[in-house]
Amino acid sequence: MNALAVQASRFVLRFESLFDAGRGLAFPCDEHGEVALDALSERARRNYFYARVVVGHEFATPAVVRTDD
Repeated sequence: MNALAVQASRFVLRFESLFDAGRGLAFPCDEHGEVALDALSERARRNYFYARVVVGHEFATPAVVRTDD
């Protein structure tokens, strides 16, 4: 997936907080949950890697969610 595809993406990979209902992190992805890391900002990329590492401790297993654009 390229940067233009991320901007036009209708899906996000959502990491839901295990402790704060309604809170979490979301990253643009394709329908398969693949995130274009090169298209993310440095901060978003760090947050993405952090969220992946703490799945099961701070975040639930991520889910691909269709956006309402």
